[in-house]
Amino acid sequence: MSRTNVTLLSQLLRLIDRSIFNQIVRKHDTDKHSKGFDTWTHLVSMVFMQLAQASSLRDISTDLRSATGDLNHMGVANAPSKSAISYRNKHRTYEVFKDLYFELLEDLEPSLQRKRKYGYQLERKIFIMDGSVIPLSLSLFDWAKFRTKKGAIKLHALLDYDTGLPNFAVITDGKTHDIEPARKRMFPADSVLVIDRGYIDYEWLNNLDSNQVFFVTRLKSNTNLEIVEELPVEEKHEHILSDQIIRLTGVEAQKKYPGKLRAVEVYNEENDQILILLTNQLTWTADMISQLYKARWV
Repeated sequence: MSRTNVTLLSQLLRLIDRSIFNQIVRKHDTDKHSKGFDTWTHLVSMVFMQLAQASSLRDISTDLRSATGDLNHMGVANAPSKSAISYRNKHRTYEVFKDLYFELLEDLEPSLQRKRKYGYQLERKIFIMDGSVIPLSLSLFDWAKFRTKKGAIKLHALLDYDTGLPNFAVITDGKTHDIEPARKRMFPADSVLVIDRGYIDYEWLNNLDSNQVFFVTRLKSNTNLEIVEELPVEEKHEHILSDQIIRLTGVEAQKKYPGKLRAVEVYNEENDQILILLTNQLTWTADMISQLYKARWV
């Protein structure tokens, strides 16, 4: 066990409030019949496994045993055996570590409560979907041809707005359009999908609407439309420039999405630009729509 790993492990463990950890342990009663390998030692072992990139239970046990003196300062009396780790991995509930994760998330990510407030107000699942191109060297990965002299793959990910964790991730070649993996996904009714304009496919958006899935995206600048109704804009939200109920007028677009939509014009002070947001949600406040779209970068 290297000194670097010991130092990193010690620093990480200091971020955990032991009183909160002990409350979670008592809640799940995971130290009952622990026989020396308590929940804290289990946690330390698993965190160390990640830091040291251990490839087997034997590696975890052997390396921890070589650092007994350091482990004492971390609240670990004895390094666990391979069989003890194996047994507890099978029989100790993951819920105790899940609860610890969310406690740490709330404590260590100050923006989380700000991000969650919109989810709490809406009382529904919110997802953020995007695709990212990852450049690769064509000389090393000749199968990843993206452009004439460039290689790449693309990561398509769906994030849970509430936790910031991936709901799914798909890797494709760099040329795959964002909409292709999106078409294959199903979303729960009453959920909200926040996407960029790269996902504008009116037939797909209409399918989302038909399945009672709300979406917030950006309107393309060349979209043909007519204004059905002007909605009032609250003075306290100076970044909201206009709020309109619209209908698509392009022949193909109207055929694919015949229903009403909403266009919210927003001024982005940070980038000094005006965005026109598009959604099928006709009743939420314009500020709510703008904050949901802003969540893609928060």
